[in-house]
Amino acid sequence: MPDTSKNRNERPGDKRISFPSDEKNHPWLLKLLDTYYSIDADVAAAIESWKKQNKHVACSEGCSNCCKTQDIPLYPLELVGISWYVTEKISGAERETLKSQLEKHKGDNLCPFLFKDICSVYPMRPIACRQFNVFGKSCEEGEDAYYTRREDVMPAVFVENSSAPEIVRLQDCHWSSLSKKMADFDKKKLDQRPKH
Repeated sequence: MPDTSKNRNERPGDKRISFPSDEKNHPWLLKLLDTYYSIDADVAAAIESWKKQNKHVACSEGCSNCCKTQDIPLYPLELVGISWYVTEKISGAERETLKSQLEKHKGDNLCPFLFKDICSVYPMRPIACRQFNVFGKSCEEGEDAYYTRREDVMPAVFVENSSAPEIVRLQDCHWSSLSKKMADFDKKKLDQRPKH
């Protein structure tokens, strides 16, 4: 699991998520985690600014309405990061459930990584998810606050430039193939175990 080296008195964005040995083996991971750290710090600062206006974040763990109703844009490097995290870092019962969910994913608006209303890839969640914060009251079932009460939605703090790579829709990715990749990874790990 990630090393966040965080304590309860620190704001979100104060510490960078870290996978030290993986970052040495995957140069792209260093760049992605640095980008996430920068965005998280900017989001944390923006949230603090809203709090000074007596506006408080309505989003919390278990609040997953946006994961069920919105298109989630994804940069190619984020796709690689999610694939890596799911394949190499998620374990146990959550892994088996996620493999099954990914196999069955049909490309609807439901995020395939939502597990019991909690994000199973939270450390590697896309930039769009990191930036989407609703203030005031929690969203109603099926509500997209961006359209129903935009004044309660924090504007994006990261502005893409014209040289940014093409963005894909998370729900349109062929996640069933990731389930097979996870199974292959599991088999490889089993095969590498010393035999007694």
